[in-house]
Amino acid sequence: MSLEKYQQKRRFQGTPEPPAEDGRAKRKPSSLIFVVQKHRATQLHYDFRLEWNGVLLSWAVPKGPSLDPAVKRLAMQVEDHPVEYATFEGVIPAGEYGGGTVMVWDKGTWEPEQPDPDEAFKKGDLKFTLRGKKLTGSWVLVRTRGFGGSSGRSSWLLIKHRDRYASRKDIAQQEPFSIVTGRSLEQIARAEGGDVEKAATGDPVLMEKREKAGRRPAKSSRRSP
Repeated sequence: MSLEKYQQKRRFQGTPEPPAEDGRAKRKPSSLIFVVQKHRATQLHYDFRLEWNGVLLSWAVPKGPSLDPAVKRLAMQVEDHPVEYATFEGVIPAGEYGGGTVMVWDKGTWEPEQPDPDEAFKKGDLKFTLRGKKLTGSWVLVRTRGFGGSSGRSSWLLIKHRDRYASRKDIAQQEPFSIVTGRSLEQIARAEGGDVEKAATGDPVLMEKREKAGRRPAKSSRRSP
């Protein structure tokens, strides 16, 4: 687990993202945090992050988490992120790595369900409990041998376990707003000087409601990367 790749991929003079620092000695948490950041970059995806050993283990989930145990969501493992990244909501400028609008879609704490989480992660079968505002109950991340192997990134599946929190509700569509500020991606982009039109495409339900009302998002002068 290292923040070297995170540091190498970013120009911190050009992005508001927090620089990587060695927070392992600074933070001795009584509970582990998790965060899901909705990110409209080249494509919309959800960044699922679990705090472990002083960093945020991170996966990009293209379709977002599902509460339905029958639905297995692809989760591509990406570089570890600093714990400070969990509070980041704003705009990564066009042309920078990951350029686009970022929202704190959900956050809370998590707890491993196995006695040795490091061994479970190594084996590719990590079971855990989430205590968030939108995501709760028992989940599992299972590493696969499918898509992503040739790119050097491992592919996993994010799956909800059957418990009282399981549901067929489309949580990503029905609860599109930031858990911290209550804003949509479009509102974040407008406030932070991002590409408003591009950000708005990350909230299809809101776009549909706007189109029915005869309104369209204001265009931005910024160009998509």
